[in-house]
Amino acid sequence: MMRTNLMLLLLFLSNLGIAQTRQTPTQYKEKFDQDAVAEMIKSGVPASITLAQGMLESDYGNSGLAKKARNHFGIKCHSSWTGGKYYMDDDAKDECFRVYATVYESYVDHSDFLHRNRRYAFLFDLKETDYKGWAKGLKKAGYATNPKYPDLLIRLIEENELYKFDKMDKGDMKTLGASSKGSSGSPITTTGTSERKGKIPLPNAKTKVRNGQILLSKNNIKFVKSQAGDTPDILAKRYNMGRWQICHYNGLKKKAKIPTEITIYLQPKRLKFHGNEKIYSVKKGDNLWRISQMYGVKLGSLRRKNNLEKGAVIKVGQKIKLK
Repeated sequence: MMRTNLMLLLLFLSNLGIAQTRQTPTQYKEKFDQDAVAEMIKSGVPASITLAQGMLESDYGNSGLAKKARNHFGIKCHSSWTGGKYYMDDDAKDECFRVYATVYESYVDHSDFLHRNRRYAFLFDLKETDYKGWAKGLKKAGYATNPKYPDLLIRLIEENELYKFDKMDKGDMKTLGASSKGSSGSPITTTGTSERKGKIPLPNAKTKVRNGQILLSKNNIKFVKSQAGDTPDILAKRYNMGRWQICHYNGLKKKAKIPTEITIYLQPKRLKFHGNEKIYSVKKGDNLWRISQMYGVKLGSLRRKNNLEKGAVIKVGQKIKLK
């Protein structure tokens, strides 16, 4: 009888220990806030949406998939996946889920997933602070079948004040927790000589770059310089992207002939310029699209900031607000 009581006591203490180690919403937020903000700066996905989806999909990081595979969004393997694999019953028996080295990698893959799939493209025309629009848009695009999915995300965002992160930029990173990538700094990385030297050129800088080299603009957007004969199709194949992405990110038509040595973005442009300049003075030969490409600010956002109608002609010397 004493042995039975002892076993029951040990089981109780064991269960108590498990309950005490369960991660809370606050702990989740404090642990991954920097990863979410870094991804927002790089990809344009609101930090509040990333955090809320991570909380919901991973049960605040407590699910078996989150603990064993560091997969916080339930992304499955699919045929293109070459990384680690974790099998568990979900919609069907023994389904394959992606395994990541860090939670940050899971966050990156979540952003990339939204960029890769055309049905989510319209979301990137929304403001990063429009978390309600994003939540409803995800459901509309088919991210989840639960009719209450937008309400669940919005409630998580508002109860945990996640919307505060949507207004942050790179300068706020030091106020957040350490990245799960293992660095307290921004996890944003690029390839290219200029980045390794710590010099990230503005897209319109007259800098000689190697053909095909990917650079990072001061507005934290990956871009390349076009080569002779480039078209949206050629660029899409070169960088393993969809033609629609090249066209959508750069305001190009499907059959557009692209001049040599102009800036082509490989990610969506931002709603404002995050560099030091606040105003641009129009020069001869400029139009609003060229300024949009120069600073990585969405064309529609430039129009709204400057009260310009679609097709409006700008004049030399005119001041254009960038933020």
